[in-house]
Amino acid sequence: MKIIKIDLQDRSYNVYLGNIDSNLNEIHHNKVLIVTNPRVSALHISSLLSKFHSKQVFICTLKDGEIYKNMQSVEEILNNAFIHKLDRKSLIIGFGGGVIGDMAGFAAGIYQRGIDFINIPTTLLSQVDASIGGKTGINTPFGKNLIGLFYQPKAVYIDVNFLSTLNKREFISGLSEIVKVAVCFDRNFFEWLENADLLNNKDNLTYAIQRSIEIKADVISKDEREDSVRAGLNYGHTFGHIIELLGNYSTYLHGEAISMGIIKANKLALELNRITKKESSRIENLLLSFGLPISYEVNNKDEFYNNFYLDKKSQNDKLRFIIPNGIGKMEILENPSKELLLSIL
Repeated sequence: MKIIKIDLQDRSYNVYLGNIDSNLNEIHHNKVLIVTNPRVSALHISSLLSKFHSKQVFICTLKDGEIYKNMQSVEEILNNAFIHKLDRKSLIIGFGGGVIGDMAGFAAGIYQRGIDFINIPTTLLSQVDASIGGKTGINTPFGKNLIGLFYQPKAVYIDVNFLSTLNKREFISGLSEIVKVAVCFDRNFFEWLENADLLNNKDNLTYAIQRSIEIKADVISKDEREDSVRAGLNYGHTFGHIIELLGNYSTYLHGEAISMGIIKANKLALELNRITKKESSRIENLLLSFGLPISYEVNNKDEFYNNFYLDKKSQNDKLRFIIPNGIGKMEILENPSKELLLSIL
């Protein structure tokens, strides 16, 4: 098993990459509440339950999908915690994709002012991104993840075998987050991805997951609360989150929206001469080779533009965007002109 440390001093924790064994060694709590959804529960809950010994284990099953990432679902988690009399020595486990992990972590962070939380992600997107770093929260009609908190887990367990039960669209969606970290932080990794078969080669996929986690671990250890370099993990997200919002969180999967958002961010970088046309084409071709969408038509530019101001990176009514500076580096772009942004849209 590969162990990758998230170094946050007194809040440090490990990401365990490999088969989940019978000793989930961070779990020493008498009461455990597993938060999951019907699909993951049907496929994997029996196997997970077999790994607990002499614990009081309870299950909270939430409806599946981004449209249910809301306060009502969080209240359902909290109600389960109250019903089963969880206390400050209890544990909540997020067992599912990014939606489940975000809500379980948020509930753990606010239940009795904070109890322990562990993430066991079952989708590619959550394994390489959402489960790591302590971002938790829910969506609102005004935008994605606008209510939440930074609340670090005690551990993250990543088992690539869970991915064998994903449908192809969900699997491909997760690849955009791998491309994201490569473009912003590791040119060598990007060049490796250009020649790697992640769809059919498990060894390649495992390495891509490991390298993505290592990059994110390094970034988070330097900047836990997104004051500087961690903002680079939002490459493609400022555009992508609005695409999700305008599709009512049901038209596109998160990774699909991020892929299209990356293309919009690249257009911005091209206009500012931060990347070359060749570099932009290489990024586009990598996304296409994975089967990700790259084209999104903005129907109402003013509506799309106004939504930028609800982005969490914006400060003092000034917009901030993440753009690549070549392949392997990124920069935070402060307050580009409205005219430039409308031309991109």
